[in-house]
Amino acid sequence: MLALLSSITLSLIVVTLIMLTSSLLSKKMILDREKMSPFECGFDPKETARLPFSLRFFLIAVIFLIFDVEITLLLPLASVPLFTNIFSWTLTGLFFLLILLFGLFYEWWKGALEWAH
Repeated sequence: MLALLSSITLSLIVVTLIMLTSSLLSKKMILDREKMSPFECGFDPKETARLPFSLRFFLIAVIFLIFDVEITLLLPLASVPLFTNIFSWTLTGLFFLLILLFGLFYEWWKGALEWAH
């Protein structure tokens, strides 16, 4: 038992040292303007960091995330009818879908889904 524990500990130390060494050896030491820049994705670091951001794009992204999470909550309904009463399963699924549709129609009615006015 002690030999197994010591061999596991030794192998963990060896693997850790190999990973640390490979990390240090593979590090690129070329420092250019893009790598030293605090911004990514094409932002010019010589200009102001306060670029105008489209609020419509942000709203569409948030709506997408909300409905995406709600769809993931709907997915388990496909496996539940084998383990529950079919009436309560149908009622729960329809109620959840009605909430989703009500939210979608409300966003549509408020004009949040229109990209340009």
